[in-house]
Amino acid sequence: MTRTIFMVGARGAGKTTIGKALAQALGYQFIDTDLFMQQSSQLTVAEVVAKEGWKGFRLRESLVLQEVTVPKTVVATGGGAVLAAENRAFMRRQGIVIYLRAPADILAERLAEEPEDAQRPSLTGKPIAEEIQDVLAVREAMYQEVAHYVLNASQAPQSVVQQILELLADATVK
Repeated sequence: MTRTIFMVGARGAGKTTIGKALAQALGYQFIDTDLFMQQSSQLTVAEVVAKEGWKGFRLRESLVLQEVTVPKTVVATGGGAVLAAENRAFMRRQGIVIYLRAPADILAERLAEEPEDAQRPSLTGKPIAEEIQDVLAVREAMYQEVAHYVLNASQAPQSVVQQILELLADATVK
């Protein structure tokens, strides 16, 4: 298997942590679209949003998604990459999409432990726990729609990586 593997899910789901470990296990390269965008534009997510609004950020996010999609790559997408129907269709067509699903309380706890406020501005202006619940309510159906596989991301990262490796091995056998 050499297709691109896309990690989708909310902030704090472990897309970067699990994605890096998965890429290492597979011998793939790893790309985080938010970090790639930040490095190529020399602007943080917050700066892009301040200059261009969320619409401008989402446009850049779509372009980056297409740019980084190459064989033998694990791509950690931004949590909102699924908002655009064309992104969902693109990811399903170009690779394997793994939705890292975790309850809002676990996501909020993780984000409180490692705040990235400077990198990712609030979407709603609400406290993080409320924001996550609101965001999941809007995006859950989109995450489900795009996913080839849905995994419980509240488990230890290594356990999730092992499950993904097993799913991928089964997929290549069939």
